[in-house]
Amino acid sequence: MSPYALAETGGGLPGTTAGRHRLAQQPAQPIMNGESCMGIVGDGLERAVRQAFTRPIPKSAGAQMRYLVKQLKGTRAVADALGVSQRTVERYVKDQIRRPRADLAQRLEDAVRERWQPRVRERARRQAATSTGLVVDVRARFGFTAAPGTTDDARMRHLTIALPPSHAARLFDAQDVGAGEQQLRAIAAEGLGEMYFRDGGRRAHGLEVEFTDVEQFEIDL
Repeated sequence: MSPYALAETGGGLPGTTAGRHRLAQQPAQPIMNGESCMGIVGDGLERAVRQAFTRPIPKSAGAQMRYLVKQLKGTRAVADALGVSQRTVERYVKDQIRRPRADLAQRLEDAVRERWQPRVRERARRQAATSTGLVVDVRARFGFTAAPGTTDDARMRHLTIALPPSHAARLFDAQDVGAGEQQLRAIAAEGLGEMYFRDGGRRAHGLEVEFTDVEQFEIDL
């Protein structure tokens, strides 16, 4: 077993006689269109990077808005980013409005977190992509493609797998160029296929892996 493969709950590997036999006995699951778990990999990457923050984000709406105005260099850009009027942004900046409605409060907080401590964020991403890699904890069903054909595994697997820096770099690079959730899921599945199902090239040669259903996707740096 590769040192990067930490644990699995669910048992049974494809690419072996026993594994293929079990897969053949399982009813196939249709590949999901991604709508029910849209953003799950991208959100996992974002949460992982936030673990590196050394200071909390501003608490008040006014302080958050002022931070965004500084980062985006103007109230118009902030208004466009949040989907509100420029006048609304200006009133928050001056503390003339203090309590945003719930949906705006969430958008405001998310926008600040996405831009908080950019140097810390970049350092954490660079370290994962060049030296430490990522640890992925996932509950998912998988589809497998090998020489005999394609099959889906109906079981929900719980895997905790350490992905090496090269796979971390692929995920972050894809995110940087605006890759969608399906692309990020495909890259993550390739990493799990390489490090767990193919054991770093030690078995199941030629086996391709994809997600067919994802319940949980957490990442630690």
